[in-house]
Amino acid sequence: MLLEGKNCWRRTRADRAAFVVDGAAYFDAFARAALRAQRSILIVGWDFNSRARLWYDEAPPGVPPILGDFLDFLVKRKRGLQIHILDWDFPMIYAIDRETPPIFGLGWQPRRHIHLRFDRNFPTGGSQHQKVIVIDDAVAFSGGMDLAADRWDTPQHQADDPRRLRGDMPYPPVHDVMIAVDGDAARALGDLARERWRRATGEKLAPVRNGGDPWPDELVPDLSQVAVAISRTEPAYDGRPEVREVEALYVDMLSSAKRLIYIENQYFTSSRIGAALEARLRSEDCPEIVIVLRRSSDGWLEGPTMGTLRAQLLARLRRADRFGRLHVYYPVVPDLGNRSINVHAKLCIVDDELARVGSANLNNRSMGFDTECDLTVEADGSDAARCAIAGFRNRLLAEHLDASAAEVAAAFEREGSAVAAISAMAHRERRLVPLAQSDEWPVSLAPIAELADLESPVAAEQLITRFAPDGTAARSGHPLAGWLLALLVLTGLFAAWRWTPLSDYVTPEAVNTWATLLVNEPAGPFFVIAAYTLATLTMFPRPLITLAAVLAYGPLLGFAYAMTGMLAAALLTYSAGRWLSRDLIRRVAGRRLNRLSRELRRRGLLSVIAIRLVPVAPFIVVNMVAGAAHIRVSHYVLGTAIGILPGTLVATVFGGQLHSALRDPGDINYGLIAISVSAVVLAFFALRRWLRRRIDADGKALADAS
Repeated sequence: MLLEGKNCWRRTRADRAAFVVDGAAYFDAFARAALRAQRSILIVGWDFNSRARLWYDEAPPGVPPILGDFLDFLVKRKRGLQIHILDWDFPMIYAIDRETPPIFGLGWQPRRHIHLRFDRNFPTGGSQHQKVIVIDDAVAFSGGMDLAADRWDTPQHQADDPRRLRGDMPYPPVHDVMIAVDGDAARALGDLARERWRRATGEKLAPVRNGGDPWPDELVPDLSQVAVAISRTEPAYDGRPEVREVEALYVDMLSSAKRLIYIENQYFTSSRIGAALEARLRSEDCPEIVIVLRRSSDGWLEGPTMGTLRAQLLARLRRADRFGRLHVYYPVVPDLGNRSINVHAKLCIVDDELARVGSANLNNRSMGFDTECDLTVEADGSDAARCAIAGFRNRLLAEHLDASAAEVAAAFEREGSAVAAISAMAHRERRLVPLAQSDEWPVSLAPIAELADLESPVAAEQLITRFAPDGTAARSGHPLAGWLLALLVLTGLFAAWRWTPLSDYVTPEAVNTWATLLVNEPAGPFFVIAAYTLATLTMFPRPLITLAAVLAYGPLLGFAYAMTGMLAAALLTYSAGRWLSRDLIRRVAGRRLNRLSRELRRRGLLSVIAIRLVPVAPFIVVNMVAGAAHIRVSHYVLGTAIGILPGTLVATVFGGQLHSALRDPGDINYGLIAISVSAVVLAFFALRRWLRRRIDADGKALADAS
């Protein structure tokens, strides 16, 4: 089943392997292994937060329980230990949920021998989603968990565990899984992490030889001398071909299953995985398929995007389920109410033969757009390995069913099937509940939702490169004034959300109250317009302001105020960019945006439209780069207006209808949404066609001139 070059990168072996379930167990296992590190700790992740708490009551004596302090403690205690942390270079839309990067001089300041870098080596719109930690090339962890501030939880998933805090804010129960391996498998993951580091930083790290045995005594192996496959997703980028091993192995696993497919995943939207499951469901030899998901897709953005696509896929599979083999559940615990357990695991167990744990969600992005890493263990004819894989599945079900793994195994034996065993144990308060009806979102939202779950890099990167070949700008401006203004801007960007109550208002529930205040305030329209400038400086989600404006003043005036506010914010930050030193802009903006400077001046209008339609950086950064490039104000304003028009129109119409649906599903105007979405899509393609003609004409003119 596990074939290098087809569905995995490397097929290796581990002397020991352990399935680590939930954050409390994983943080403990990682920290105890790190305490035994001699030479190297490599951390590659989607998120990293130095304030994450590793222990509450179980920390070893004298060991700091907070992650940043813990890593400082390690390098201070052990001379020669080097720690490399590679974090995703996330877009600013995530800034509210992320820790302030230490490069800005705020928050955690790592000690010497701790090297923190940010990875941007992927196409526009993609992300670095692998979650891998390698210690001395001897022990490695991989799976669904980052060293983040909202991953810790116990298997009990108590509804209101007072320890489950992100800063001062509680977060819901979260269920996740990692796998720990040693031997050749750990060394291979070390190679993967070092290659990721090299691509991101240009620096080569040497492998570790004879690093000792950091496997913690407290971590009991589930398997020994077992085959381990490493499967990746990597998008085509920078001359490298795409890698779809994660997807290929999923298809192979699903097609080979004979008795039971058991899946837990955060998302469930992948069209290709859906097609593989659909084919099995239509066949008479279809095995039982048990899928554990979150109850609903939460969040103002995630709900209408991933929720819409999940509902469509589940409906399709249920239509194909001719023999009643598909069973989809969500876990509940007492006193949880309408909240959901965040099922964040990414795992699949087939029969008792294969168990995979990784970072890849069952969505389109994880199949070809984001970087991913999954580990799969294969029984390979070993009865002991089969028992271990079955035991892992029983442990997972036992957690969801408030039982012991032995009770679940006995129920399997007694009932003769997984579904019957689950049903027999469904009378307890803590149980798996059939997901009878998925997220209810209008079908007309699907075209927009698909943009959030792309399968591969789109032509955006090529379009941006066309507009922005390599180039540098001349030094100009006033350096001292530029540094002072940059310091002021950066302080405003981060301090407002870190040290004021503003972040408490980033909830859809607060928007209705905000809208009511605006209606009763004569100067309300001016507040709305000014709010867009504040949002630009602080990364406040602008769609929430648009939603409030629509609720307060209706779609027409709400749209007008939104456009006026965004254009005013764009002009203000453009003006700031004109005063800044261009050399400073180049350093702050980064290499990708530096390339825009020359082309913004030469082809200003088209360039502004392109980077508004396909954002390459936060709104404020693009504005300041445009100002530093001294493009014509008329081109800048017109290009910005054209570029933000589709998104603002969608936010205006969709925001109002979404709020209506949340209050009363009967109030939603499906026709209006369909017309608006269709109009925006048609306008987008018409504009793109016009842009392409202008680019081609420009290119032909340049060729004729040469």
